[in-house]
Amino acid sequence: MNQKAQISFPVQFLLLLGLVGIGMVIGSLLMAALGTSLLDVSLLEVPDAMNKPENANISRLLNTMATLIAFLVPSLVFAKIVNRQPLNYLGFNLKMSTRQVGLVILITFAGMILSGALGMLNQDIPLSEEWLKKAKALEQTYKNAMLNMAYMNSISDFILAILVMALAPAIFEEVLFRGAFQKIFIQWTKNAWVGIIITSILFSAIHFSYFGFLPRIALGMILGLIFYYTNNLWLSILQHFLNNAFIVAQLYIVQSQGKSVEKAIDETMPVWWGLVGLALLVLLFKQLYKQSKTVSSSIISSEPITTHE
Repeated sequence: MNQKAQISFPVQFLLLLGLVGIGMVIGSLLMAALGTSLLDVSLLEVPDAMNKPENANISRLLNTMATLIAFLVPSLVFAKIVNRQPLNYLGFNLKMSTRQVGLVILITFAGMILSGALGMLNQDIPLSEEWLKKAKALEQTYKNAMLNMAYMNSISDFILAILVMALAPAIFEEVLFRGAFQKIFIQWTKNAWVGIIITSILFSAIHFSYFGFLPRIALGMILGLIFYYTNNLWLSILQHFLNNAFIVAQLYIVQSQGKSVEKAIDETMPVWWGLVGLALLVLLFKQLYKQSKTVSSSIISSEPITTHE
């Protein structure tokens, strides 16, 4: 038995939420403390200094460290508390097929089409003048942070950006949201779709971007379905990484051509394209489900048969 003494799912949720809260506080304090030393500024000047283009690499590294402490560490501690095999509980499974990997790559591009269309739909949602003003202010704060993090002046900057803006968030966020939160919500609600949707909403909300809210819910559901069908966190990490890496590469190319990075961030697709992306995703997920059942069957058949007297 890998499961430890059963902790109710509401308590598991509160426990994980509390650990994440503690991690966020510790991560923010460490980021501020290291920022004063690395940037040679006072504590209050750290946020402004991190938003300067010349400090982009330091900003990326500090944000990565803070996210590791806020997302990854709490997830590992939580998994250790509730299960005797924490890595297995979180979904770190090396059993996968090349066809699964190929399908995940195709799903990534289909998901980008759907997300682009939902970005346009998100902008068309009517808001009161007061709420629209608040949403734009929140979006500008998020965009400023993104623009600073996305500043790349050389190929070395690009490689570092891929590591800290694409790979690190893919690992940290998937461990927390799919490996931990999604598992709690599915078991708590006893419904996979409900658990995936709740996790996706939470995943989108934590990015604090109103105009990217629907696209990130879609991304969260795609990641959630990949993990649910395959029970392999590496595959959802792969999809998340590819999605982020494509954006980083796009921003690097735009900057190298002297074009507006802000316009590239704001790019959307016609709403009808979303139907194309959705249709592709349905077909691809059907194939992923079939392939994942084949992989699961091969794992079971390869296990030694034991008898109990």
